[in-house]
Amino acid sequence: MTWNRSRNCVQMGLSKLQGLSAIRRGAAQYLRVLGFGTTLACLLAIPSAAQAKDTLIWLLRDLPPLTIVEGPQKNQGVIDRYLPQLIASMPEYQHTTFQVNRARGMQMLLEPSFTCDPSLLWSAERAKRIVYSIAAYRVPGNGIVIRHADREALAPFIIGNSIDLERLLAHQDKKLGVVAERSYGQVVDRLLQQAPSNSLAAHYGNDALGSLLQMQRLGRLTALLGYWSEIRYQAQQQGISPDELEFFPIRGTDKYQSTHIACSDTEQGRQAIAHINKILRGSGQTRLVEFYAQWLDPKMRSEYLEDAKRFFQNETP
Repeated sequence: MTWNRSRNCVQMGLSKLQGLSAIRRGAAQYLRVLGFGTTLACLLAIPSAAQAKDTLIWLLRDLPPLTIVEGPQKNQGVIDRYLPQLIASMPEYQHTTFQVNRARGMQMLLEPSFTCDPSLLWSAERAKRIVYSIAAYRVPGNGIVIRHADREALAPFIIGNSIDLERLLAHQDKKLGVVAERSYGQVVDRLLQQAPSNSLAAHYGNDALGSLLQMQRLGRLTALLGYWSEIRYQAQQQGISPDELEFFPIRGTDKYQSTHIACSDTEQGRQAIAHINKILRGSGQTRLVEFYAQWLDPKMRSEYLEDAKRFFQNETP
């Protein structure tokens, strides 16, 4: 199993690896003809056999608390901890990881490759070109994060303990920060697609959320869209106290969202997803839920675990 390879190796692609294998096989046959015997020919053939496995490329993003690529909690995220276990359960493949931003990750998934993302929300548009696993785990839904200092300006859009996102987006003087190419769930995605373009600030960079938090701090954004656990973590990395921020669920959205594993819609990708579904139905879903619960506020943890258990027990096999 290859856990880390250089970017050049990842970009080489399966076709070149298969070409190298063909060269080695041809060389082995040529040596037999020349009378060098089978020993050297077999030695040349060994790398060819080792490379016979397909290479599955796992796309990883800096997405705390799922994947953490910097800081004292590096590699301690939910997916950081689970992916090695998943890989160990799929020995029929070579495995490699590739760090990407959301936009580049989607581009690679839509290519005819053998590429998988271990954490992706389902959407009808994506499902036309990407193959999804069953629900892997549950996460609390996205919401709107504002600074305490901006609460008065946003008061007309706060209903109870939630925000009316549709009304907020209709006011073009209110700027909402979003990560480009990210899905926020079907309800929110539809509202974003219908929103005036100048009411959104989409960031494409590798540190998109951190940059958006700094823009909000400077008063260039009215609010920020995302997961509260992720925003709290990124705020601390940016030197922003989470106590300066407030989180509001979005009116009309579900309490939780299901997260899936997704692969390129190729024969290899479909076969991998079939295997992944079996793993998830075994112990995978339970492990992922347990790993995620450890990142929640202790007051939320028990409720989350009970809700997740109930959801997966009622899910259609």
